[in-house]
Amino acid sequence: MNKERDDTLASRISRVLAERIISGVLPPGERLRQDHVAEEFGASHVPVREAFRRLEAQGLAVSEPRRGVRVAAFDLKEVREVAEMRAALEVLALRHAVPHLTPAILDRAEAATAAADSSRDVRSWEAANRAFHRIILEPCSMPRLLAAIDDLHAASARFLFSAWRSSWEARTDHDHRAILAALRQGKGGEAATILGRHVGWIGKTPVKTAAGEVRDAFSIIG
Repeated sequence: MNKERDDTLASRISRVLAERIISGVLPPGERLRQDHVAEEFGASHVPVREAFRRLEAQGLAVSEPRRGVRVAAFDLKEVREVAEMRAALEVLALRHAVPHLTPAILDRAEAATAAADSSRDVRSWEAANRAFHRIILEPCSMPRLLAAIDDLHAASARFLFSAWRSSWEARTDHDHRAILAALRQGKGGEAATILGRHVGWIGKTPVKTAAGEVRDAFSIIG
């Protein structure tokens, strides 16, 4: 019973901390203090350590000798890695999903991209964008593949929120509409090609650091 309770608590702690990291509440380099987290959640150190291990497995935290656990930093190389992984895995999922896509599913995907196009802030855009991708990929019925893609979308969201916290503008996603048009016409190969290019596009925007310096931040806009 204790182990089951610790597992449940570890899941909740890792989920909450992951959301804080992805949203930017916990910035890159921030130390995750085991004592503070244990006190906040009314937990022993056992589930906290397990939660930290889960964050490390997701690439959201790193453990450093004599420095403890910190929020993982990221750079252009990591953004490119996630973009390339997303392109490969999402194309694979779409190829398996195509035979099972129905007009009703494509209508839901079109509604999701319309919601993204009308979004006025980055968080609502990210949620609608993620919904679009999930709707067209889920019919592949490959849960491990979809779970891996979900993790990559979480990483994409972190890059996005870091780069576009306050300067987001509504935009029309022409790639989404081209993917939908190809799928409605039964051109699954064309849709997969567009999707692979779409998720590989990396945007750049200047952001001000806590020290007042301006740096370029990179994110996947797809």
